[in-house]
Amino acid sequence: MKSIDLNADIGEADTPEWAAAEAAIISAISSANIACGGHAGDQGSMRLTVQTAKAAGVTIGAHPAYPDRENFGRTSLTLGEDITAKDLSAVLRGQILDLAEICAEEAVNLAYVKPHGALYNDAVFDRVKADLICAVIADIDAGLMLLGGPNSEMEKAAAQHNLQFVAEGFIDRRYTDDGHLLSRTIDGAVIKDQEARLNQARSLAITGKVQTHSGGSLVLKAGSLCVHGDSAGAVETARQARAVIEAEGIAIKAFA
Repeated sequence: MKSIDLNADIGEADTPEWAAAEAAIISAISSANIACGGHAGDQGSMRLTVQTAKAAGVTIGAHPAYPDRENFGRTSLTLGEDITAKDLSAVLRGQILDLAEICAEEAVNLAYVKPHGALYNDAVFDRVKADLICAVIADIDAGLMLLGGPNSEMEKAAAQHNLQFVAEGFIDRRYTDDGHLLSRTIDGAVIKDQEARLNQARSLAITGKVQTHSGGSLVLKAGSLCVHGDSAGAVETARQARAVIEAEGIAIKAFA
């Protein structure tokens, strides 16, 4: 039976309502990307999210970011100007190890890493940053998988560092014609309409195609589909996306 992973970025909540939404979304997904202190999250939120994911049988991944809580990790940092390569490596290593330690204490496996926000977007195009991320992961545990953008520098760097790479598609984001995420600075970059989100989820899961921002058609072979836990209506998006995908005879199953 054909299967595809459904993931969400969680462990980021800073309000009771958001925390409740994150707890609810776990029941609909198969993999959880848990914030580990760079852009959001702390020891308490990491442990609670790990425990909730474990109870639901959801696979756990680390979601490290630039050390930029003020901007939620969505502002690029330039190596050599805003942060040194050595310091960024140390920050990412610390975030991943913090979550790995909690996972070990909770007797659950940390299976993969997915960079967050600007770090993710930068590593799609920037081979230096992609190599830095992969070197950190490989040094921690070469068995950790990397979840990232298809046809990206991340994918090339993962191969260079002998890491297993899984390409990701987004249910709630628009794409450019060259297969990358449309910048959030552009109106319409985040898909807000539920039906449009579900149509994109269905298309990605069944045909591996997505309609671009310009109206074109793009082939995007993804092993995992993401819904952002902080987007409005995320819980319903995840639940309904799972339902429409399963209705097509495709199982929702973790890639790791």
